[in-house]
Amino acid sequence: MKEPSSSATNLQKSNLRHFLTTQDFTRKELEDILELMRLLKDARRENAVPQLFKGKSVAMIFEQPSTRTRVSFETAATILGGHGLFLSPKDIHLGSKESLADTGRVLSRMVDVIMARVDDHKTVADLAKYSTVPVINGLCDWLHPTQIMADLFTMQEHLPKGKNLSDLTVAFVGDATNVCSSLMFACTKFGMHFKHIGPEKYQAPAKWREIALENINESGGQLTITDDVAAVAGCDIIVADSFYWFGQEDEKEERLAAFMPKYVVTEDMMAAAGPDAIFMHCLPANDQREVTREVMDGPRSVIFDEAENRLSAQMALLVYFSHKDVKEPAPERVQDFETRIKSFLEKL
Repeated sequence: MKEPSSSATNLQKSNLRHFLTTQDFTRKELEDILELMRLLKDARRENAVPQLFKGKSVAMIFEQPSTRTRVSFETAATILGGHGLFLSPKDIHLGSKESLADTGRVLSRMVDVIMARVDDHKTVADLAKYSTVPVINGLCDWLHPTQIMADLFTMQEHLPKGKNLSDLTVAFVGDATNVCSSLMFACTKFGMHFKHIGPEKYQAPAKWREIALENINESGGQLTITDDVAAVAGCDIIVADSFYWFGQEDEKEERLAAFMPKYVVTEDMMAAAGPDAIFMHCLPANDQREVTREVMDGPRSVIFDEAENRLSAQMALLVYFSHKDVKEPAPERVQDFETRIKSFLEKL
């Protein structure tokens, strides 16, 4: 393959967008992705999804185990006519024998999209810096933007009567996780009232609050940070996440003591929120810790709708970030190459 000129590469980079955080996108752009999700979900229900990723591949880099992220991206690529490649640290030299820069450059020559679920935000950011194809943040220590697109879509599907997204009050109960940060940024961008309810030691840090307040200055949303669980009153949605995650095992007992039982989402907490409040969780959930099984399996839980919507989110993201590169070959060109290749093979 001929090496592209530096000017051609720079032109490609200047038009290139990655999905590292929802903060890089306007509310209108995020609404466009949500509408694309709706169209693709409707098409999937009728087994009528157009092959908008035909002949394309997504490299899926996983430094952390995953159920929903892996299955949704691989299935999304297949449904759209493309292919997903699972790449664990054992499969590639990610930042060890080979630099992140070279990994990004090499994968960009072979695939159309890169998705990375990594331990450190710098890893996915550096991949984006050197990749000439779109890079999607499948999760890092700071953010989980693909999950939040599914969450926003789920909220739309379960809106209280007479309300829009901007009318919602969302309470995240628990630790300042990557889901908490991403949800805080997205909710405030859409003009919602976002509440983080948790022990002071584990509340959203100042930098997150600054970003949320910047969003609020434009959207008119609200932000509340408190350790008082009574703040769930009047909330439309209660969201929970794990009290400890990978790399925090040595803090497990300290964290559980800080959060339990006060911040466990129970049926009593849901009742305090109001009769129409629903429960969401990114999963996997440690039932009886951050949430009881009764709530997870109860009529107010939409966690499995939320999980299913990861597939719609990944379909939309793959299409949104690759559709401008789709070039339908003229049938005569395909026939020409088929004839020439077959003619060559017959001579072997």
